Order: sequence, then C-alpha cells, then structure tokens
Amino acid sequence: MPLVSRVMIRTALLHLALGVTIGGLLLAEKGISFFPYLWLLRPGHIQILLIGWTVQFALGVAIWIMPRFDAAGGRGNLAWIWLCYGALNGGVLLATLHTPLADVFNPNALIWMLPLGGVCYLIAVVAAVIHLWRRILPFRSIPRA
Repeated sequence: MPLVSRVMIRTALLHLALGVTIGGLLLAEKGISFFPYLWLLRPGHIQILLIGWTVQFALGVAIWIMPRFDAAGGRGNLAWIWLCYGALNGGVLLATLHTPLADVFNPNALIWMLPLGGVCYLIAVVAAVIHLWRRILPFRSIPRA
C-alpha cells in the first residue's frame, strides 16, 4: 500500500473519531443543554464526516486498489494525489472553522472561507481525476478474445 493511501486512510479515521465525538457532544447537548455554543460545530460536523471521513477514505482505498501501470506496481506520479490530500483537508478545515469563527468575529470579514473551501474541494477532485484517469485508460486498449 503506498504511503499516500496510508496517510489518507489514517487521516480519514481521525476525521471519523473527531466527527463522532462532535456528534456525541451535540446529542448530549440536545438532551441536557450544558453548552449551547456547541451547535456552531454542526456544519463542521457534517463536513468532517461527509468529506473528511467518507470521501477521503474512499480515495485512499481507490489509490491503493486501482490498476497499476506495470507489473512492478508503479502507480505513476503521486504528486497529484498529495495535492488532492492537501486540498481536501484544507477545504474541510475552512468549512469546519467558518461558523465558529464567524460567530466570534465579523461574519462579513470571513465570507471568503466557504468559497475558498469549495475551490479546495474542486482542486482535490480535479487532482484525483487527473491521477486516477490515467490508470484506467490503458485498459481500453486490451484486445478482446
């Protein structure tokens, strides 16, 4: 398993632990109402579990499992996947921190965080497609029996 897959899967598991912890705190807050500002973490909770856990875990496994270029196990240039990893986690971080920081500071001053997070997600998708598409295309040319 390549290093980038291991890092992505481990980071996804950290996102899962963080997301489940925040979700548990939100459920406890709903029942006993001990710290109402926890609800500011709800949009971030969704981003952490949906993108940080699910998408990142799926990408980490896909990078490992997709067909290789040669019999030696070459996966090509993994720089695109490292870019995907950084952009994906940067987008999760920006989307998660937006609501709590907007409550503390001027919300109009932080309006750039969500569009920038969306751009990070777009960069992550494009980088993953650029890398993985080249690993799929060679199988079009296999002659049929």
